[in-house]
Amino acid sequence: MEYDVLHEHVICDETKNREVFLNLLSNAIKYTASGGTVTIRITELDCDRGGYVRIQTQVIDTGIGMSEEFLPSLFEAFARERNTTAGKVAGTGLGMPIIKKYVDMMGGSIEVESKLGEGSKFTVIMEYRIADKGYYEQDTNPSPDTEETDWISGKHVLLAEDNDLNAEIAEFILEDMGLIVDRVEDGIQCVARMEQKLAGTYDLILMDIQMPNMDGYKATQAIRRLADKKKAGIPIIAMTANAFEEDRKKAFEKGMNGHIAKPVDAEKVKKTILSALSRQSEQVTY
Repeated sequence: MEYDVLHEHVICDETKNREVFLNLLSNAIKYTASGGTVTIRITELDCDRGGYVRIQTQVIDTGIGMSEEFLPSLFEAFARERNTTAGKVAGTGLGMPIIKKYVDMMGGSIEVESKLGEGSKFTVIMEYRIADKGYYEQDTNPSPDTEETDWISGKHVLLAEDNDLNAEIAEFILEDMGLIVDRVEDGIQCVARMEQKLAGTYDLILMDIQMPNMDGYKATQAIRRLADKKKAGIPIIAMTANAFEEDRKKAFEKGMNGHIAKPVDAEKVKKTILSALSRQSEQVTY
């Protein structure tokens, strides 16, 4: 870590900033073999805008790198270089386009330098409003939406989804709400995870219905039969490819607490999770 910043307190979209840099860091670690290095270099640059600070953040690794031919398509959806696939590194190629979108939305820039076999350097430059003493002293009343987000932030979700693309999209949506996500790939793994972990490890399960080995309905019924009542009573939300009323009814009949149709909509997911968790909280209280 190399840190050269004068203004340490800024006002920004904390969730989006965290998502951008955690993704860049996780990629750097994922593509750097044992014995390599990952460097974070944060530098304050000159800024002509009054009350603002210009910060350059670089994530530099000594990993597998990328070819010059691939770099122009890096920020396109589903782009993956052949050598990452051959190296059996998991991923759908959605991460970089989403990072680029977030940086653009916040008025920043992102550039990459890389050479095959020598590593990569990502450079993000963004302007942030400086948080002065007056900002900390002001009396702020959070909006209801902010209160809702704060209430579910930090909750631990177990995502049961066999499709890598669907899982990555769901993880981005959930992590954007501040949720912590663990993923399993079928119903058997989901039930086994619930059996192995202590009660209270997870606050909620998002359960795909159509999974190999054991589908979401059977997994839900198996969890509801667990001897530990706290584990058995965990809120479970179904994710199905259909939005039909009969699918929603079947989900509730099988012991689920909510239903979300694919493709998942962020606002619908948030409302369903809030509803399931609030009902669970009321049951615990009473």
